[in-house]
Amino acid sequence: MQSNEVNAVAANGKEAAYFGVPWEDAYGYAQAIRVGDTIHVSGQLSHDEKGHLIAPASLNETGKPTEFSMMEQQMRATYANAVKLLARFGATLDNVVEETLYVLDVDAAFSAAGKVRKDAYGTARPQCASNLIGVTRLAFPEQLIEIAFKAVLSGAEAKRL
Repeated sequence: MQSNEVNAVAANGKEAAYFGVPWEDAYGYAQAIRVGDTIHVSGQLSHDEKGHLIAPASLNETGKPTEFSMMEQQMRATYANAVKLLARFGATLDNVVEETLYVLDVDAAFSAAGKVRKDAYGTARPQCASNLIGVTRLAFPEQLIEIAFKAVLSGAEAKRL
């Protein structure tokens, strides 16, 4: 398992960041990749440092979420995880140019997203393109949301790293 403290740099110049959660090795991916001045953040979810889902949804007997009241809590934790990853590259949410929210319930997500996004970005109108897409399933049954990000470092930030 990769360290969750140090970014790994490949020979091709890609810099990868990991959290050290089990599914990074099981699936085989990095949480984020920096190439030049661009950071591609894999779909983030609401997990803690040990990989436990924060605010998991209740499931019915078939393993499907029964209600979506945990959407806001999951969304907040997901943005917090993205902030941690971006910081490893000297970036913040201000560097985000595009985000895609994958959700199980569009109405619940849309209801929570306005407030949560404004809080996360610290402004009434976050300066990034945003997509909200309804899906039938995410990686974990209790998961209601996953967010992928693309960020661009300014010239000074990119040179510093």
